[in-house]
Amino acid sequence: MKLCVLGGGGHAKVVIATARSIGYAQISVYDDDPARRGEVLCGAPIVGAVDEVLDRADELAVIAVGDNATRHRLMSRARCELATLVHARACVDASATLGPGTVVFAGAVIQPDARLGAGVIVNTSCSIDHDCVIGDAAHLAPGSHLAGTVTVGAGAFLGIGAVVVPGRRIGAWTRVGAGAVVVRDVDDGATVVGVPARSR
Repeated sequence: MKLCVLGGGGHAKVVIATARSIGYAQISVYDDDPARRGEVLCGAPIVGAVDEVLDRADELAVIAVGDNATRHRLMSRARCELATLVHARACVDASATLGPGTVVFAGAVIQPDARLGAGVIVNTSCSIDHDCVIGDAAHLAPGSHLAGTVTVGAGAFLGIGAVVVPGRRIGAWTRVGAGAVVVRDVDDGATVVGVPARSR
């Protein structure tokens, strides 16, 4: 199977590993730094610029950019088909739904009736429990954990090891610090850190 990986940074390495784990054998990388043409990233050649794929409806691609705003912007322009990738060593319940362009890395667990939007990153060893709702272009960093019925707004970022207790709402375009424990709702655009998490 053929896949275009858009972006050539560290996040792209994990996307490539995820794609390989589920059988993608022909992977090409597209990055906007012309000096990188001809480089090889985790065995995949960097062959061109991102725009070469974004406008082509006949290509299957994944946007491998960790920055939520950039990924969201690229998704809004994409005419290519966006692949949804789930690592072979992740566990996603059959009743969960994953939007186009979402990636689920090794060790992640997504429980029944969770609903994830487009372009979501579920990083290494995250857990998303039952009935959670995750907005477009959100990013759960490695080891973050959502209890049941949590809502995470579009573009939100949860840092490494962040924890959210049941039923809380994380607003759109928020930032939750590494290791934070969210026990109260978080407003749109806020940054919270600490245990319990408080505005910074």
